[in-house]
Amino acid sequence: MKKTTKTMAFIAIFAAVNYVVFSYGKIDIPLAAGSSVAIHVANAVVVVSALLLGPVEGGIAGAIGLSFADLLDPRYVVSAPKTFLLKFCIGWISGTLAKKLQLFKARDNRAAARIAALCAAAGLGFNVIFDPIIGYLFKRYILRVGAEAASIILAWTGGVTLFNAVICVGVSVILYLALRKPFAQIIRK
Repeated sequence: MKKTTKTMAFIAIFAAVNYVVFSYGKIDIPLAAGSSVAIHVANAVVVVSALLLGPVEGGIAGAIGLSFADLLDPRYVVSAPKTFLLKFCIGWISGTLAKKLQLFKARDNRAAARIAALCAAAGLGFNVIFDPIIGYLFKRYILRVGAEAASIILAWTGGVTLFNAVICVGVSVILYLALRKPFAQIIRK
């Protein structure tokens, strides 16, 4: 199988896993103005896809999978454009740092875990800062939600996004360590 075909297949697989993990594994928290935020570990799948496939490929897989999850859930449908942008950025940042730090050359699991955790923290740290800010601006100025409701949404979104990021750093390291050797064998063939 050609490398581009394999890569496209893996992007589709990771996008589907992202969709399933978010759609069926989240805990919804309803907020003001008909909005919701969710506790989930789907961002860990975005990070792992970027660490295994590369920054652009992992970012695309996360952006597609989680945007479809938003589009197919009435509570999150208006968040789909924001989700597409932010999940791509999580993957791109994590994957770019992994390339720069040469994650694939890490000899043992301890070194790989340290580098993977740093890469995950960078991508998810970006999300912790920009998800609430972009969400606030979108709700306030595009959807015309009142300032008080938008502020409440900002506070909850920021807290839940931070909670998700902390959990996702650990989950992404565990998933990466479990998949790095089998995945390297598949890619080489």
